[in-house]
Amino acid sequence: MASSQFPEIQGGGSLIIAWQIKGKKVLVVGGGEVAAGRIYHCLNADANVTVVAPSSRLNPEVAYRVAQKQVTHIDRVFQPSDLDGVDMVLIAVDDPVASTTIYRLCKDRRIPVNVADVPPECDFYFGSVHRDGPLQIMVSTNGKGPRLASLIRKFIASCLPSNAGRAIETIGELRVRLRQIAPSPQEGPRRMAWMTKVSDAYSFEEICELTEEDLENLLQFYPENKVPTFNDLRNMRSHPDGALDVFDGSFGFSVGS
Repeated sequence: MASSQFPEIQGGGSLIIAWQIKGKKVLVVGGGEVAAGRIYHCLNADANVTVVAPSSRLNPEVAYRVAQKQVTHIDRVFQPSDLDGVDMVLIAVDDPVASTTIYRLCKDRRIPVNVADVPPECDFYFGSVHRDGPLQIMVSTNGKGPRLASLIRKFIASCLPSNAGRAIETIGELRVRLRQIAPSPQEGPRRMAWMTKVSDAYSFEEICELTEEDLENLLQFYPENKVPTFNDLRNMRSHPDGALDVFDGSFGFSVGS
């Protein structure tokens, strides 16, 4: 069998996944600038965050999170009992000996852990993330060049339409409405196939332009498993009764008839 049929293994990478930590308990050890960034990302993922650090060592952002009760604050240095019931540990303190000690305690308990700026003591890395509503794009250099990752992330973000996040919200809303009009489990494969056709039929820029009215008009084409052109959708906007021009009188639409 020819090896050219399959992608070559590169090795040395990380498994980049979207880790669902909503409602899970994340322990952040430290209260400085790095800890603030870790806390911010975890709160965006709806985690329950506990910060262990003396109040005197909290930077303004972390102090704000504490004051707003966005996180639970334990006003002292780390103790092993802080690991009880924890799902993830993020260590961000300027004490290599203490960091390694906590890291080893986490490994003994099989708790995923990240030690800031110490790649060998990390089960996972934080990448540079672009966020626009539901859209998240992460760039990782596997711990080798965080600043470079930030530059690459900014470059990618600059190439995206300003309403890219809204486009994803729109497609998500279309999926929800489709499930409402075709709710049975047996419709699942057909729903997925039709959504694929919708995504393939329009350019990303056109998806960004879809309106509330377009979604309602688009769903009318589902029963016959058809997808109108973007121009058809535009025409239906301009002429509320224009759907009759492409409606063949039966259950569904015959585009172009």
